[in-house]
Amino acid sequence: MRREELYDNVFKAFEREMPVAESELHFRNPYELLVAVMLSAQCTDKRVNLVTPALFERYPDALALASAEVSEIYDYIRSVSYPNSKSAHLSGMAKRLVEAFGGEVPQTMEELTSLPGVGRKTANVVMAVAFHQARMAVDTHVFRVSARIGLTRQAKTPLETERQLVKYIAEDKLGQAHHWLLLHGRYVCTARRPHCAQCFLTPWCAYYKKKEA
Repeated sequence: MRREELYDNVFKAFEREMPVAESELHFRNPYELLVAVMLSAQCTDKRVNLVTPALFERYPDALALASAEVSEIYDYIRSVSYPNSKSAHLSGMAKRLVEAFGGEVPQTMEELTSLPGVGRKTANVVMAVAFHQARMAVDTHVFRVSARIGLTRQAKTPLETERQLVKYIAEDKLGQAHHWLLLHGRYVCTARRPHCAQCFLTPWCAYYKKKEA
């Protein structure tokens, strides 16, 4: 099967079976999304959503967060993974936002990744979700699911995965495609024991075909 045909079949199936696919993080503006995505690294969205209401009430914008001591931020996020480093990153990010961008979240890869603790994946999520740009964020779920299905071939890094996906997915579908792949990886195509019996992509999935051969 040609790559174009594979992509067409897979994403038509996603569109049919999962018409609504969006971030499970709770946020009201780009600042809150940026903070939530930073907190979500190697942590569940459910845990982040438990932490952020009190955090955002205390620090409703970048200026308020920039004024906080790292130890104060830590007290609000202590239950997430790696709270020490994330507290420091949030503090540094907020200070940089205030100093360089007037407290407003920037909209370019170069500017976003200049913020402490913000890598390419986080920047792509913010650009796609907050600013509706055609971006493909690659987290562990997207990386794994894309390889298993066969959408990517011999992609060894998230950037290689991103480049292959962007080549074959229409621009206006990129943001939604990220959520389709992520949610599929989170609930169906799980890391250790994928639930192939419940998967609607088995007719095209390279992993499933190999397993059943």
